[in-house]
Amino acid sequence: MHKDSKRREALLYHAKPKPGKIAVVPTKPYSTQRDLALAYSPGVAEPCLEIEKNPENAYKYTAKGNLVAVISNGTAVLGLGDIGAQASKPVMEGKGLLFKIFADIDVFDIELDTKNIDEFVNIVKALEPTFGGINLEDIKAPECFEIERRLKEEMNIPVMHDDQHGTAIISGAALINACELQNKNIKDVKIVVNGAGAAAISCTQMYISVGALKENIVMLDSKGVIRTDRENLDPSKAVWATNRDIYTLEDAMKNADVFIGLSAANVLSPEMLKTMAPNPIVLAMANPNPEIAYDLAMATREDIIMGTGRSDFPNQVNNVLGFPFIFRGALDVRATKINEEMKLAAVYALAKLAKESVPEQVNIAYGERKLSFGKDYIIPKPFDPRLMTEIPPAVANAAMESGVATEPIANWETYRNELSDRMGSDNKLVRLLMNRAKTDPKKVVYTEADHLNVLKAAQIAYEEGIAIPILLGNKEIILELKEEIGFDADVMIIDPKTDEENERRIRYAEFFWQSRERRGITKIDAEKLMRDRSYFASMMVLQGEADAMLSGYSRSYPTALKPVLDLIPRINGVSKVASTNLMLTNRGPLFLADTAVNPNPTAEEIAKIAVMTNHTVKMFGFDPVIAMISYGNFGSSKEETPKKMRKAVEILHENYPDMIVDGEIQIDFALNQEMLKDKFPFSKLVGKKVNTMVFPNLDTANTTYKMLKELNETTSIGPILLGLDAPVHVFQLGASVDEMVNMTAVAVIDAQQKILRKKGIML
Repeated sequence: MHKDSKRREALLYHAKPKPGKIAVVPTKPYSTQRDLALAYSPGVAEPCLEIEKNPENAYKYTAKGNLVAVISNGTAVLGLGDIGAQASKPVMEGKGLLFKIFADIDVFDIELDTKNIDEFVNIVKALEPTFGGINLEDIKAPECFEIERRLKEEMNIPVMHDDQHGTAIISGAALINACELQNKNIKDVKIVVNGAGAAAISCTQMYISVGALKENIVMLDSKGVIRTDRENLDPSKAVWATNRDIYTLEDAMKNADVFIGLSAANVLSPEMLKTMAPNPIVLAMANPNPEIAYDLAMATREDIIMGTGRSDFPNQVNNVLGFPFIFRGALDVRATKINEEMKLAAVYALAKLAKESVPEQVNIAYGERKLSFGKDYIIPKPFDPRLMTEIPPAVANAAMESGVATEPIANWETYRNELSDRMGSDNKLVRLLMNRAKTDPKKVVYTEADHLNVLKAAQIAYEEGIAIPILLGNKEIILELKEEIGFDADVMIIDPKTDEENERRIRYAEFFWQSRERRGITKIDAEKLMRDRSYFASMMVLQGEADAMLSGYSRSYPTALKPVLDLIPRINGVSKVASTNLMLTNRGPLFLADTAVNPNPTAEEIAKIAVMTNHTVKMFGFDPVIAMISYGNFGSSKEETPKKMRKAVEILHENYPDMIVDGEIQIDFALNQEMLKDKFPFSKLVGKKVNTMVFPNLDTANTTYKMLKELNETTSIGPILLGLDAPVHVFQLGASVDEMVNMTAVAVIDAQQKILRKKGIML
């Protein structure tokens, strides 16, 4: 992307539709005068009096227990340095967003315009009644050490400076597992730490906590090896000074077992890497570019285990693996501090999690058939949903055992279920989709690329590495729009109507005519149809000149669908195409079918729709739990629609006994386990969370998904076409840019899956 365009996009993201990235949302009813009288005066006086009697009641009657302050003075912001408190606010808001989406923790960001340690500490201490925890962020060394030390000593709520401890915890887990894989005893390894800032010092201390010996560690700053004979040495560095006869990074690397990089890009050369001991471990964590490029390091040493801070290489050391879940565990037992025992518990829980079987959802997200513990997988992936159910309990238990928990957990199974429920859906699944698509991007043809929003979607897909766009439409218009939005990539642009495409049109028409010559299509008809972009694009996919196709932005769904149905063959055994929409609801992902194609399918057709939807749900990495929706429950109505759904269920139970499907059932019983278990304890759905609904007709399915989308602002991905033998999908008329980007990812994943299926491989 052009630099100016990237800058504009970043600024627009933070400015629109409203400034900032986080907001306050009411959690109680407020629609009536009675509600308001309870929320404020006079009703609010009652919890105030209860808190006055017992301050701990603040956790019972206010949001304190799930509220963290992200606090900075802006003196060490990312790679920007000392930019001031106010300029740091976008970063602090971003940290708040990560807390919320990964661990369901609410955040207020607070930027303090002071560099005075006493003033900073006093302000934060005065905020203790408001918050359940304090996350210090982007405060320069050495002040950050003193600030954190004092706040931990003088406050009775958890305090953690994530810049120090986040990287230490994640890299500590990586180091433990890497040593195991390389058959090295952590007590014996010689470690070189390149960097001497807050993160480097905290990391080094963590490595000692997990077994490394101080005498085996060498630390360097920008001046070289930190030695005891250096004058005016900062006390935080002096702890790590050596008197060994080494002065440079080149000296330090000889026979070293481990390199820890928290410094700058490209400071570690291949020649230095070659001098390391056999089976070296390199965690090069400078961002955005590591101390040595991943590919270069791997080409230099075959026996290396390599980790970086980047998401596009294995073994990403990412703080988001730690801080949300550490605070989650600390808050849930009302810990008075985050101590060393809790941080170590997080380290060992992360290390242990990497050795366990990886959920299929994670394999799919990363394009792997089976991720497993090894040189390319030494720590869990950031998208792993088990982080939420494994790290907080470990931290909470450590808090209890070390005596800093004031509200111990009695039932761990219940607690894990609560953590799982907190995950909701937000947009984690969207991130999973994007990541999965990036593992093997495909050529996607957009039939309406001379519309600005379609072109924007193609631009995002290209720049995110999701797809390789092929743009169909008026070339002159597309070029003008590309310049307007700063889309300067050299991608293919095709106008099917031009003389330039005459040869391809004739070739496509010949193929189409021969395939339809006994079904009312003449050769002239075929040649005319190939001037239509949807027919042309469909033929590109059939001829292998594109991997997937997307259309429908500017035309009604039936109109856009017709060329697809005319040209694209069905999967064997499928007579009717159907569709499903994936809704990202507060209770988790929910697949709805058939939302776009069949007005009134028969019982037999509904059963086939359920089977196709079942396969699609699995493609996304979920175990399908399918409710067959109607206005009756298990024979309560003798009318035609419930009878049709009942018959479809009978077909499924007889022919697909392994499918988890039942009905006919009303939608509230499908979603409410207590009601279902109470009234219909015999149902296959009892004790399972329904994630898929099949409806009796297009009216109910289409209305339901659109109502969810508009009333609850639920993200919708779809319609996803089912039953076609090629990855071709149709947008709803006027789809948003985000919806089209999401569908691009779906089309790419569909293409990946179909290729694997034809090879006899299934993820």
